[in-house]
Amino acid sequence: MTATTEATAAASMPSAETLGAVLTREERPRRPSALAASLTFGWRAMLKIKHVPEQLFDVTAFPIIMTLMFTYLFGGALAGSTRDYLQFLLPGIMVTSVVMITMYTGVGLNTDIEKGVFDRFRTLPVWRPAALVGMILGDVLRYVLAATTIMLVGLILGFRPAGGVLGVLAGIGLLVLFSFAFSWIWTMFGLFLRSEKSVMGVSMLVLFPLTFLSNVFVDPGTMPGWLQAFVKVNPITHVVAAVRSLMAGDRNTTETIWVLAASAVLVLIFGPLTMRLYNRK
Repeated sequence: MTATTEATAAASMPSAETLGAVLTREERPRRPSALAASLTFGWRAMLKIKHVPEQLFDVTAFPIIMTLMFTYLFGGALAGSTRDYLQFLLPGIMVTSVVMITMYTGVGLNTDIEKGVFDRFRTLPVWRPAALVGMILGDVLRYVLAATTIMLVGLILGFRPAGGVLGVLAGIGLLVLFSFAFSWIWTMFGLFLRSEKSVMGVSMLVLFPLTFLSNVFVDPGTMPGWLQAFVKVNPITHVVAAVRSLMAGDRNTTETIWVLAASAVLVLIFGPLTMRLYNRK
């Protein structure tokens, strides 16, 4: 039995040539760049939408409902006709809908953390912020879809932007840029708070006053003085004014620069704070 066992072991032992082929040192794959890693995680975010298409409800049905509801609810009373009111309302309702969607960035991040997905991501030999940046880049698609949906509904209802195609594209581009920067706030809350319900609750507590106490639905000049003071410093007011002016062909340079500067400040402040929490999570 011993001789048989030794013969079997010798037969099963790989040859030197086989071991050499297996253990040959080949050049390790290059570490992906920060951009490549971020785009990969962004593609992951889009694949999640593909496999769970009901997520698109927030960027299709919700904006349509918002547009139709406020147009026909306030149009006749505030402007005399829904068509006239739509020229004022649509850029504002677009800003409101897209900015409110940004909260799902934090909600999705918190869900991934609870499932342990981000624990695996942090062990990968890639640029550390790539998972967060990629997730937000994937959400940019949601912002574009929501803005496009609202614009198509508005055109059907009678919205006619005097700024033409270039004005509309510039307005949507500025809104998406601000939304990208604004979503870093909810990314931070997604890391800081313990549950997705907490993230959603805090987000709604902040977003509702910002979006409704602004120039989205009415001219701030009709408001009480104390409320006008808040509306004037409300960042949503500046975003709406900039987007509205671009679509109307007025090109309010002051408001546009304000939005660009605010977007940069949001990223510079909340980006590092988010990464600090991410590294310590």
